[in-house]
Amino acid sequence: MKIELDPNSGFCFGVTNAIKMAEDILGDNETLFCLGDIVHNNVEVNRLKDLGLISINHEEYAKLHDTSVLIRAHGEPPSTYEIAKKQNIQLIDATCPVVLRLQDKIERLGKQIFSNGGQVVIYGKHGHAEVVGLIGQTGGKAIVVMDENDLKKVDFNQPIHLFSQTTRKIKDYQEIAAVIRNKMKNPEYLSIHNSICPSVSGREPELKEFAKNHDIIIFVSGEKSSNGKMLFKVCKEANSNAYFVSKPDDINATWFTNMNSVGISGATSTPWWLMEQVAETIKNIKL
Repeated sequence: MKIELDPNSGFCFGVTNAIKMAEDILGDNETLFCLGDIVHNNVEVNRLKDLGLISINHEEYAKLHDTSVLIRAHGEPPSTYEIAKKQNIQLIDATCPVVLRLQDKIERLGKQIFSNGGQVVIYGKHGHAEVVGLIGQTGGKAIVVMDENDLKKVDFNQPIHLFSQTTRKIKDYQEIAAVIRNKMKNPEYLSIHNSICPSVSGREPELKEFAKNHDIIIFVSGEKSSNGKMLFKVCKEANSNAYFVSKPDDINATWFTNMNSVGISGATSTPWWLMEQVAETIKNIKL
C-alpha cells in the first residue's frame, strides 16, 4: 500500500508554541504546572508528563501560591490572572495569538454592545476552555449557543453580535448565523464577526481534497479534541472509508483489505511523531 501523511496536518502554531514553552522550562526545572491539559491529545500529554508537566484544574490552581503555571493556547478568563496577582503565581502565558485577539475584541466591543442593549452570542462548545475564556471577557454576560435548542436564550428583538469559537467548522457557523438571521425581527441588528482561525478554515478544502485522493483515511486525534471531531467529519463526508484513531493500537488490519492508497491526517492537536507511528504500524500490517 502507498501511505501518505497529510502535509497540512499536525500541530497549529498556538499548540506548537505552548509545547515549546513548556519544554524549554522543563529543561531547566523538574516540574511545571499547566492549567488544564496542554493539548487535547492524551498521548502527547503523557509524554510531557514524563518530562515533569503537571496538569491541574481550576480548583487546584486556586490553592497554589508562589509558583509558576503555564496558560495553554486555549486562553483563560480574567479571573485566572486576578488569582495569580493575589497569590504570587507567575504565569507563563501561551495563549494563541488568534484567541488573544478574539478575547481583546470581545472585551472591547462587549462594553459598547451591552451599554446599547445588545447581546454577545458565542457559537461554541459549552464548557470548552476557549469558550470559558471568551465568556470571561464579558463578565459572564455572553450567551453560548451550540445548536438551535440553545437559541431560546437569545432575544431576537435586540441587537446581536455573533462570534465563533476559533476552531469551529465554518459551514456550521454559517448555518447557525443563517438561522439567527431568519429569527431576527430586524436582520440589520445582526452583526456576524469572522472569528474562526484561518489555519482551521483553510484546512477544510485541503483536507477534502486529500481525503478524496486516497482509498482510505486514518484520522489521528485525541478524543477530547473539538477540532479533531470537526476535521474528522470533513474527512468522512469526503471519503466514507475514513476511520478515527487516537493511537496505533486502535488500528484494525481488516480496514485495509483491497486498499491501495492510505492517507493519514490529524487534528491541530495531533503531534506529527504520533502520525508517523500510525504510518509505521500500517506498514507492518500483513494482509
